[in-house]
Amino acid sequence: MEEFKRFEMLIGKENLEKLSKKHIAIFGIGGVGGYVCEALARSGIGNFTLIDNDVVDVSNLNRQIIATTSTIGLPKVEVMKERILSINKEAAKLAIIELAKKNNVPVISAMGTGNKLNPLDLIITDISKTSMCPLARVMRTELRKRGITKLKVVYSQEMPIKTGLINPETGKSVPGSSAFVPGVAGL
Repeated sequence: MEEFKRFEMLIGKENLEKLSKKHIAIFGIGGVGGYVCEALARSGIGNFTLIDNDVVDVSNLNRQIIATTSTIGLPKVEVMKERILSINKEAAKLAIIELAKKNNVPVISAMGTGNKLNPLDLIITDISKTSMCPLARVMRTELRKRGITKLKVVYSQEMPIKTGLINPETGKSVPGSSAFVPGVAGL
């Protein structure tokens, strides 16, 4: 595959062929997931399952690789599908995926990258070892309820920055976000 020749130089033809046969599911095509998709597509991965029921919003422009003025309002999975296919015309998208844990499929989950500025504070660990991350705290609780005790995650050890902005409709805090922390988490 000519488009991946420079990557093949690093990993070899046999390994590139293995990647072309891999199937990766990405849950969430936002700030982190978008970069995950981009990097995997540019690495020759051949099959994707993209799961996200959201559309591209103007508030995504500062951090999501699929967000441009021309993609606002479009379903994220459709925008990413087109992006992947424009990089690797051999890649395919499937609509449904079985639960990874029930099928012993390796999975890594990104925790919250909102309200964070330092990408050097990102680490990969088991969810049981996370701290400073409100999303990881909720996830640990919900996973325990379902009998899941182990989950590989990427998360930030940085203390979240308080933005002070509250969504008047939900009463919940609105997270701030940068372009580089979600991108580094995804990559």
